[in-house]
Amino acid sequence: MKRFHVHVNVTDLDASIAFYSQLFAATPTRVEADYAKWMLEDPRINFAISRRERAPGVDHLGFQVESGDELAEIGARLAAADAIRATDVDTTCCYARSDKYWSEDPQGLRWESFLTHGSAPTYFAPSDAAACCVPAAAVAAAAPCCGPSASAASRCG
Repeated sequence: MKRFHVHVNVTDLDASIAFYSQLFAATPTRVEADYAKWMLEDPRINFAISRRERAPGVDHLGFQVESGDELAEIGARLAAADAIRATDVDTTCCYARSDKYWSEDPQGLRWESFLTHGSAPTYFAPSDAAACCVPAAAVAAAAPCCGPSASAASRCG
């Protein structure tokens, strides 16, 4: 079963945690110095917020799947639409290890389809720091990762 995913960039993490905790009537399932995530069942959503060096607002949408078969099915649909912009295998980003397909809709809205294999102690793996989920100031030199973007400042998942 798929879970809808929304990732929002925020400027004040503490105020945003307080707001969304009230809105969802639930505390986050994970909180870090720059990140919080709610895994809700009603509605079934993975809602994440982060304070990064990017503009506030919706960063990307997506689907979190529970099996490799579900991810392959989404990947096949994206490939048929010639919509895959990046494929990440066993990547570390957003305090999780995952396999991902990144795509963009016709307006440029980023979509992340992913299967999480486990948690990670950091937002990104140190070995991935030059390529993935880096602050905006460092992104210009980074290879595309953690999602396609026409704007270098929003490459992180």
